[in-house]
Amino acid sequence: MITAHLPSGYVLAKLTRAPRQLMPFALLGAILPDFDMFWFHLVNNRAFHHHKYWVHAPGFWLPVALITLAILYRVIRPRVNFPVMQAACLFFGAIFMHVVLDTFTGSIMWLWPLNDTLYEVVTVPARYDNWVWSFILHWTFGAELLIWAAAIYLYFKPLPESSLDAI
Repeated sequence: MITAHLPSGYVLAKLTRAPRQLMPFALLGAILPDFDMFWFHLVNNRAFHHHKYWVHAPGFWLPVALITLAILYRVIRPRVNFPVMQAACLFFGAIFMHVVLDTFTGSIMWLWPLNDTLYEVVTVPARYDNWVWSFILHWTFGAELLIWAAAIYLYFKPLPESSLDAI
């Protein structure tokens, strides 16, 4: 995925009928794994595929999500008048959706830390000098366009959302 992570977070929040105030949690989670691009370009000088960083490893996010959710549930939730569990589930759900979407064409280390092999569903061959064109002109880019279309549709034809009062 090149462009569809942010709209995928929007679609997730809309389809779960999350209150509008929780949208930022889904949007941030949807793009957070790609923050490694700053390190990839500015520090590491593109030494290796950015999906080899820990932020793209489900084996990192699963324990982080479980520990965070447990702490939020036991410690934070009883003390605040805010749907922290729903916000956290949106956030981590969007992160895992990012990783699943990247698996489609971008390769993910699904067995890390046991194995650092990158797994992907479809290999996009490097047919053009610029790798971006290889992705955009490949048939799999249609999946990104569908995610964008779903986000645009949901923007103009919104689903009813739950309110924070109902949570």
